[in-house]
Amino acid sequence: MKAVILAAGEGQRLRPFTANKPKVMIKVGNKPILEYVVDALKEAGIREIVMVVGYKKERVIDYFGNGEKFGVKIEYVTQKQQLGTAHALKQAKDLVEGKFLVLPGDNIIDSETLKDVLSYDTFSVVYKVVEEPTKYGVLEVENGKVKRIIEKPEEEVSYLASTGIYLLDDRIFEFIGDERDLTNVVNVMIESGIDFFTVESKGLWLDIVYPWDILKVNDLALKHKGKSIAGKVESGVTIVGDVVIGEGSIIRSGSFIKGPVIIGVNSEIGANSVILPSTSIGDNTKVEEFCRIENCVIGENVVIGADSYVRDSVIDSGTIFEPKIVTISESAEVKVDGELRKVKSGAFVGEGCKIGAGSVLRGGAVIGNRCEIAPLKVICGKIDDVAKVL
Repeated sequence: MKAVILAAGEGQRLRPFTANKPKVMIKVGNKPILEYVVDALKEAGIREIVMVVGYKKERVIDYFGNGEKFGVKIEYVTQKQQLGTAHALKQAKDLVEGKFLVLPGDNIIDSETLKDVLSYDTFSVVYKVVEEPTKYGVLEVENGKVKRIIEKPEEEVSYLASTGIYLLDDRIFEFIGDERDLTNVVNVMIESGIDFFTVESKGLWLDIVYPWDILKVNDLALKHKGKSIAGKVESGVTIVGDVVIGEGSIIRSGSFIKGPVIIGVNSEIGANSVILPSTSIGDNTKVEEFCRIENCVIGENVVIGADSYVRDSVIDSGTIFEPKIVTISESAEVKVDGELRKVKSGAFVGEGCKIGAGSVLRGGAVIGNRCEIAPLKVICGKIDDVAKVL
C-alpha cells in the first residue's frame, strides 16, 4: 500500500518560521515535522510514499531525496498553487491505485496512530478526542460511521477532531472534480451513500497551528528520544534524565543539564550554563557561559551570548543573541492572521537576527527574519522581517 503525504502548504500563521521553509520542515526535537510522519509510516509497514509538495518544495526534496536514507521510497508531485487539500491529493492521481492512505505532513504522529486504520478494508477517517474542537474539522458520528465533517464549527458539535488521516481508494478521484477541500469531498461521498468508518487515534497526534504550538510539540517529541551521549562532556558536568548529545558537541565544566533535552552535532554548551527540560538545541550552535535555557527550540548556527536567560521561546537558525539577553515568559495577546490570541510564552525570533546585548524580549514578542535589535532595548509585539530597532 502507498501513502500520500500532503506537504505543499505554507503555514502563514506560523510566520516568521515559514517565510523561508514550508511548515512541514519546522524542526522539533531537531527533526523536521515531516520526518516524524515518514518514520511513522515506515514503522507501520508502509514504505512507498508519494509527497505532494509546493511552497518552498526544494527544502523538502533536498532533505528527503528519494527516501533511501530513511528506509522508504519517495516520489514527488507538485501542487503549483496551494488550492486546498483535495486539489493537492488530485495531483497524486496517476501515482496511486486501489487502496491508499492520505495524511498531512504537518502533524507529529507515531505508528500507533496508523496501525488501527490500516486494519480496515474500506473508507475510514482517523479522529482524536480533543478539548478545543473549534480549532479543527470535527466529526458528527452515528453508529461508528461519519455523518459529516464540519470544519472549525463555531459551536461544539463533538470533541472528535479529524486528524486529516484517511484510508481511501482511487474511487475518490471521481468525486474531486474542481473541489478544493478534502472534507467537502468526503461529505459529498457520504451523501452519495458511501460509508466512512471512524477510527480513534490512541497514539501520538499533535497539530502545529501557531508559533507557540512549536514548544508543545517539541516537548512531546523529546519524550521519545531516550538517552545518548556522543559528544565530549568535561568534568564537573551534571546530566540528569534523558539527554541526547550529538557527535562533536562539547559540554563545558560546571554545566547542568536536565532532560528531556537534545543537543545537535558540533554544538557547545558554555561553562556553568543550565539547560532545563523540553529544550532542543540544533547543530553548530553555541550557548556561552552562565546561560540558562528552559523549554526552548533553538535552531542551527545560533549563538546565545553569555549570561542570557531564554525561556519558553523559539529561536530560528543563524540568529545571534549578544550577552545578557532575557526573554520573559508571560501572558500576552498576540495577533495572528487577524485574530487576537492570548498566550503565555516567551519570544519567537526568526532566522538570521541579531539581538543586541542587554535587551529584553517580552512574552509573545514576534521578531521577523534578519532583524537587527540595538543593545538595551525592550521588545514587545510584532516586528516585521528585515527591520532595525535602533
